[in-house]
Amino acid sequence: MRPTYERDDRLIWEHVDGNEVRRGDVVLFTAPESYGVDAPLMKPVIGVGGDRVACCTLVGSQERVTVNGKPIEEPYVYGGDADGVHRPYDVRVPEGRLFLLGDYRANSQDSRFHLDDHGGTVSGDAVQGRVTDDRTAPALWGAALLVGGVLVLVGIGLGIAAFVVRRGNRTQFPPAPWPMQQV
Repeated sequence: MRPTYERDDRLIWEHVDGNEVRRGDVVLFTAPESYGVDAPLMKPVIGVGGDRVACCTLVGSQERVTVNGKPIEEPYVYGGDADGVHRPYDVRVPEGRLFLLGDYRANSQDSRFHLDDHGGTVSGDAVQGRVTDDRTAPALWGAALLVGGVLVLVGIGLGIAAFVVRRGNRTQFPPAPWPMQQV
């Protein structure tokens, strides 16, 4: 997923079913056996069930992947290379399946290399989650911890102040209403 995400980046993802995934989402999925990888992978979704994904159409001076006949914007693709290996394809994505392409097209194990298996598509059931662009959650936790820490310190300070004030203001009992003699 480089250059979009770098090694050691912290990502937030939400658990979703494959039927909740939309074109353009980045998904975490269990790779099919044909990928030769025994670990979850992360790739952007280029096409969903019913889409026709093709490569490559020349737009101006650049090759572009098309979805349903329209070139898609992919500013995240490494070097702007929409294909990377110069292998044309034209795939109709079956319902319940996803067409996935990596960001570094010259070095990405993705749908293009498995066209003989369901057109290179991955089952929606393989999706474990969707990466969110919401990177505010860690910041919110940090802010909540900071505010909580300040409130604890203020509470301790007020407790000490109350103790000191109570101790310094010992109530003097009023003199007895009858005369007292000193012995």
